[in-house]
Amino acid sequence: MHAEWILNLLANCPDLTRKQLERTRDLMDKHAPDALVTGYEDLIAGLTLPDQNDRHVLAAAIPGKASVIVTNNRKDFPDAELEKYDIEAQTPDEFIVHLLDLFPSAVLQAAEDHRTSLLNPPRTVDEYLASLQLQGLTNTVAALRALYP
Repeated sequence: MHAEWILNLLANCPDLTRKQLERTRDLMDKHAPDALVTGYEDLIAGLTLPDQNDRHVLAAAIPGKASVIVTNNRKDFPDAELEKYDIEAQTPDEFIVHLLDLFPSAVLQAAEDHRTSLLNPPRTVDEYLASLQLQGLTNTVAALRALYP
């Protein structure tokens, strides 16, 4: 599954390099070794989604025991199909807001850690929140604004 997100980011973010994304992939694998799902390929053919090319996402979510698929393509993951597997689709904004409801201090700390890791250029809280807003995280930004000291 790494290959897909790497290709999409390379196509949509010309400022990123394959080397940077491969480093990110390696860090993800190192720090979340149980997050990579394998052995889902046999499930793909039996799944029905509006976009056949998205079936691998649901196929991996099933043995991975995911409760949520985070996507901006909600239409490609209909509730009726996902409910069969006790999975729901959420946009990134919905997902982060739900995490904020459950773990406000942890999410705020993660956001602050991310903000302070951005060195080129460094960002103030307002600049950081504005960048999240540009990415469509409207509700997340509103919730974070209420939490930031």
